[in-house]
Amino acid sequence: MSKWILKAVVQKSISYLPGSEKINYLFQKYVTRGVDLTDEHFGHKIRHASDHLRFLDKYAGLDRGHVILELGTGWYPVVPVMFYLSGAGRIISVDIHSWINRENQIRTFRKFQDWRTRGLLDDCMPRIHEDRWEKLVQMIRNAGDYNMEQINEAIGLRCVKQDARALELDDDSIDFVCSNNTLEHVDREHLYPIFREFVRVLKPSGVMSHFIDMSDHFAHLDRNITIYNFLQYGERQWKCIDNRIQPQNRLRLVDYRKMYSDTGIPVTDAVITGHDEDALDKIRIHPEFGHYSREELAVSHAYLVSRMSEQTTRK
Repeated sequence: MSKWILKAVVQKSISYLPGSEKINYLFQKYVTRGVDLTDEHFGHKIRHASDHLRFLDKYAGLDRGHVILELGTGWYPVVPVMFYLSGAGRIISVDIHSWINRENQIRTFRKFQDWRTRGLLDDCMPRIHEDRWEKLVQMIRNAGDYNMEQINEAIGLRCVKQDARALELDDDSIDFVCSNNTLEHVDREHLYPIFREFVRVLKPSGVMSHFIDMSDHFAHLDRNITIYNFLQYGERQWKCIDNRIQPQNRLRLVDYRKMYSDTGIPVTDAVITGHDEDALDKIRIHPEFGHYSREELAVSHAYLVSRMSEQTTRK
C-alpha cells in the first residue's frame, strides 16, 4: 500500500474517534514525525514569517505598536516570536484547536538561539531588537521559572482557541493579519465568513498576508506522488479520502482571488512561489476541474497580500 494511502486511511479512521485531534498529534509526533521542529520545518516557518514582515514593512512600515493577528497557531510559535523580536506591540494567535504548550515554546526559543549562533537567522531577520532578544535568552536559561502563560505574557502573545468566523475582537483593532499553510484546510463556505471577519477587525490602513499551500499535502510524506495527485479525484471520491483532522479544500489561487473580490478584499500582491506544469502533466485531471486553465491548476504555492486602504467598500 502506498504511504499516502496508508496515512489517509489512518487519519480517516482517527477522525471518527473521541479525542481525534490529540490522537492525530501523537500519530504525527511518533510515527510520521510530521511535527518535529527540524531545521527544515523551522526554516519553512521562519522564511514565511520573514516574508510576512517584509510585506508589512513595505505597505505599513514596522512599528512597535502594531497589533498582529495570526490565523492558525499550530504547535510552535515561530511566527509570533519573529514578530516579537521585530518589535510588534501585541500578537494574537487564533486557532480552533489549542496546541501550544510550554515545552514547545522553549523548544522554539532554543531553535531561534541555535540559528542565530550558526549565523542562519540574519538572512531571515535583519532587524532584531536586542532588548527583546535578551529576554528570550533569559527565558531559555531559566526555563523552569516560567509557565506557559508567563512566557506568552513576556513576548506579548495571546493564544486564543476560537472560531475565526466569529472573532472576539473589536472593529478596526488589528494592524496586520497573516497565516501560513492554514487557508487550504478550511472549507470554502467557512472561508467567506472568515474573510469578512478579517475585513471587520482590520484597521482601514491594515495589511494582510497569507501563504497558501495548494499542493496535495500527502505528497509531503510520499515522494512517489506529485503535488497535484488530489486533482485526479472528483468531489465524491475525495470525500472518501479526505478527513476532518487535516482536510484539504483543493481550491486554486483563482478561487481565493474570487473570494477576496466577493468580500471586498483587494489583492495588492499575488506572489507565486510554486508552479510545476511538468508535474501536472503526469496525472489525469478529473473532469470536475475542467473549468480551470492548465496555468491555474499548476499554481501550488502563493502569497496573497492586501493593503486594505485600497479597498473601495466593505461588503
